[in-house]
Amino acid sequence: MTLYYRDDTVQVTSESITAGGQIVRIADVAYVWHARGATTMAVRSRILGRGVLVLLLSLPPLVALVCVVSLLWSAQDRGEWKPALLVLAACAVGVLALLPFLELPLGWLDRSYERGNRVNELWVQHLGQEVMLLRTPDALRFGQIYRAVQRAVEQQGEHR
Repeated sequence: MTLYYRDDTVQVTSESITAGGQIVRIADVAYVWHARGATTMAVRSRILGRGVLVLLLSLPPLVALVCVVSLLWSAQDRGEWKPALLVLAACAVGVLALLPFLELPLGWLDRSYERGNRVNELWVQHLGQEVMLLRTPDALRFGQIYRAVQRAVEQQGEHR
């Protein structure tokens, strides 16, 4: 028996698929496909959170750009470039000091894209009937499970 995938609720082996309390023998599976399910509140909140995070990450640079343009404009009017350049240099050093702290929110943003923005469903044709084995909003996990089921069914087809 070959183990293709296993987590807390799903196990895919060369003999069977166990998901959500259902056990389906690989030998009885004729076809595997996926579909997009109805959007859940978890997915909607993930998309909303992603938008808020992008907004929060993009506002400070825009405000800084307005301040720099304003500072340079006023320095040009007065002809006092030295204080303006000192302020800009101090701000640049401050920004460089804060860059490592962006790793945390950018990591959150990256993980939200990995998890996807829709609900995926895994379907199989089992003994002539269409059976939904899995429904999840986690795109990364779904992809791993779907590929494991495909490999198991392909291997079974080669042994028939």
